[in-house]
This record gives sequence, structure tokens and C-alpha cells, in this order.
Amino acid sequence: MIFTPEKYAIPDEPMKPFIDADEIWGFLNKAKPTQERVREVIAKSLAKNRLTLEETAVLINADDPQLIEEIKNGARELKKKVYGNRIVLFAPLYIGNHCINNCKYCGFKASNKFAVRRTLTDDEIIKETEALEENGQKRLILVYGEHPRYNPDYIAHTVKLVYGVKKGNGEIRRVNINAAPLDIEGFRTVKKAGIGTYQVFQETYHPEAYKLFHPSGPKKDFNYRLTSLDRAQEAGVDDVGIGALFGLYDWRFEVMGLVRHTNHFEAVYDVGPHTISFPRIKDASELNINPQYEVSDEDFVRIIAILRLAVPYTGMILTARESHAVRTEVIHYGVSQIDGGTKLEIGAYSNSLNENQNLNKEQFKINDPRSLSEVIDELLENGFLPSFCTACYRKGRTGEHFMEFSVPGFIKRYCTPNAILTLAEYLEDYAKPEVVAKGWKVIEENKKELAGFVRLEELENRIERIKNGERDLYF
Repeated sequence: MIFTPEKYAIPDEPMKPFIDADEIWGFLNKAKPTQERVREVIAKSLAKNRLTLEETAVLINADDPQLIEEIKNGARELKKKVYGNRIVLFAPLYIGNHCINNCKYCGFKASNKFAVRRTLTDDEIIKETEALEENGQKRLILVYGEHPRYNPDYIAHTVKLVYGVKKGNGEIRRVNINAAPLDIEGFRTVKKAGIGTYQVFQETYHPEAYKLFHPSGPKKDFNYRLTSLDRAQEAGVDDVGIGALFGLYDWRFEVMGLVRHTNHFEAVYDVGPHTISFPRIKDASELNINPQYEVSDEDFVRIIAILRLAVPYTGMILTARESHAVRTEVIHYGVSQIDGGTKLEIGAYSNSLNENQNLNKEQFKINDPRSLSEVIDELLENGFLPSFCTACYRKGRTGEHFMEFSVPGFIKRYCTPNAILTLAEYLEDYAKPEVVAKGWKVIEENKKELAGFVRLEELENRIERIKNGERDLYF
């Protein structure tokens, strides 16, 4: 029997669980990765069509080195078609690490007696935001532990606080959230604060593995977490991010789980997730996991390439959990967003940490400690176009509207010129002289590729206005 998307074991309904482990393994066990079939699947993706679970399983099962290279090359070509050269930059800002869960892989877990618990005060949040703005950041993701003190009203308060901070020409134009699942009313509360994307990672899509790693706390409820972003959609938060923590269970299953989650959103809400994240397990305080499902660098590249082909229009986030070397390689195969200048210690951006505090309070270890300036310098050196763009969110191109632009590939008409404008701001306000020269060279190279997409004279006009002191210009 061949499984098809029309024969899901669990029907797609609003706020109803949709993961069936047997169904997913059924696809994986039956998919036949012949050379002809793999090439057919890649061709479908290059036509900017989302893949089915069966087609995704074909790519996952393709172990032949030649076919793996073809998958990687297809992902590279697709990324270029949909996103051009742009790489969106952001930074995480950890607000607090109090938590009532006991996830075995996380340094925030309630049972970790070595963790120094802290929540930033309003003044500290302002100082952290100012420090980030002084480096040139325009996009933040606020991160919270799961604790009653981090309720929807508090999250909304911190979002408004961050948006209100202006330092010189600096400002935060998009605040995304990584926090606990909320009920519908809670999502409505944070939406009113003007949030960008709300992220909730399932961690693992396998119900039994999930139970093993989440023994206590509200997070132990697999189905409540699985349907959290359904509640967000019902509340009007149509810009959401999903993710899996690779290393908890078989990576092949987790890739299928992410695609199944995407299918569910499209079936029920006619919209896909705005972003997909795929962090790997890294060192954390009191880490307690079985290394059986550790993901190698080689398989990590495959994961990224397969996800890019499976969901062509969705942003893909690669964080500083990964080393400089790994990030430099895999960015070519589908990544569209990375962080730069990341610090996970609470209060670290403004150096407001108490010198006597135990430093053992990171959620996990970062492996790419480069500054934002260093990240941008290397991106420019490699021909990428760094972007701080927030235009889609503020122009209403989110949710279903975002799909209208991104699925056909029209997003390049907006993203490349807007990336150029935000890079021009960075070069004028924050960049070192050697970075400035590289940046304007990359801008000129990317302008040549916009013929037929935008009116170049209008773009030139806006660049000149930025040089003359105007800010926040976008299409």
C-alpha cells in the first residue's frame, strides 16, 4: 500500500492532534528512493511546490552519495530561486530562566540546582535592548522559561517595552517570541502587543520519546503542545514558527513530523509556518540524554537540504548552537535566517551580570561566538546579502497573505530591495570601514539582479535618502 496525503490516519481538524507515529513510519518504510523517483521529487520542489510526506520520505531514504549530492544541489538552487542571496539577521534576548518543567535536555529545568534563576527587570531589559541596538540589531526574539510569572500580560509588557527603546538611529522593528504555549485568550493578548512570529517547538514529534524527555511540568502534555499554534491561529496570530530538537529521536522521523505539521496548517488554515527551526542537542547544565540519536554533521546537512526542498516557501533558522564551520557550510542549502553576536547569559549584552554569579545559567552552549560585525563581514565576503528587513510583517504580508507572495516566489521582489535598504542603514550607522566597502560592493552586485522586479530608480532614491539621514524606508 502507498500512503498518500489524502489518506492520513488522523484527519486534520482545528486544535485536534494530528501526529500518528505508525503513519509516519509507514511512509518511511515504504518510500523507494530510485534515481528516477528522487529526481522527480527534486524537480517538483524546484517548481516551488511543497512536497507530500511520501515524497519527503523518498528524499530521506536516498542514501546513495550521488543522490545526496543531487538533493543538496537542488536545495542550493531552490534557495537561490526563492530567497536570492539574502540572509536575515536577528538576536535572541533571554528575559528570564525560571521554569517549572523538567526537560532532560535543558539547562532551565526546575530540578537543576546549579542554575542561577533570574528575570530581567524593566530597566535591565531597556539596557539590554540599547546594547543590541548599538550593535545594529533590528530584529529580536524574546525567550522565556515556562513559569507563571511569564504570563501573557507579562510577555505583552516586555514586547511593548522593547519596541519603545530608541538609541541613536537604533530601534527594534520586529519582536518575535519563544515561550510556552498559551490558550486562545493568551495569544490574543500577546498579538495586541504587536509581536512578530510566535515560536513553539515540539522538540520531538514522537509521542513516546516526548514522554521520556518531559517527565513533569505542564510541558509533559504532548497534545497540548502539539496544538498550541492552532490556538494561535484561532486567536489571529497567523505568523508562527515550528521546530524540532534533533538528537532526541530518529532524525528521519523528526523531519517527517515537521512536514506533517506544515501539512496540518495548510489543510486547516490555508497557511504554512513562517519559519522552521532545527536545533541540534548541545551541551547544557545537567544534560541527561541518550546519545543514540545524535545527529552527525553529514546528516545535519541532509536535514537542511531535505527540509528546504520539502517546504520551499518557509523561512529556515540556523542558530549559534552550531559552530562557525558548520554554519558556513550549511547556510548554502536552505537557511534564510541566522543569529549574530548571540549571548545566552541573562543580562550579558549590557554586561549587567554580577561578577560573583555562577555562570552556569545558559539554556545550552553556543558554539559560534562571533560578533554581529564579524558575521556580517563574512556573509559579505561570501557574496550573501545581510538583511534586517521587517517589511512583510508591517505591511501585513503574514499568514495567508505571506503565502500569496512567497509560494509563487514573488517574495524576491520585496525582500532583495528591502534587504539592500536595511544593509545600507547598517553600513551608514554601525559598520567598520572595511565592512562598509564590502557592503556597498554587494549592494551594487545585487541591484544588477533586480531588473524586471523593481523600479531601480526608486530604489536608488531611497538609498540616497538613507545616506542623507532618513531611516526605515521599505517597499
